[in-house]
Amino acid sequence: MEEAGAAVWRAPGREQGTKLVGMFEVILTRRKRFGWRWQVCDQSGKIFADGFERTRPAAKYHGERALFFLLSQAYLHNRFTASSED
Repeated sequence: MEEAGAAVWRAPGREQGTKLVGMFEVILTRRKRFGWRWQVCDQSGKIFADGFERTRPAAKYHGERALFFLLSQAYLHNRFTASSED
């Protein structure tokens, strides 16, 4: 059984308004007797972060935390590069 939640991050564009950068999802997978596996993947299936937790709420928390960290770092990186161009 898998459960996925998706997040879309949009970066401000200069002339064209907003452009789509990427879509990521958190996938939770039940593992027999081992607990839950969480993964943060992009649309193509590339894994950016993963881990194992004993309980489903813990796996959901850590997966969403990793997704938030990934999105915040991308935003900060984009903001830093935009300010250095000015």
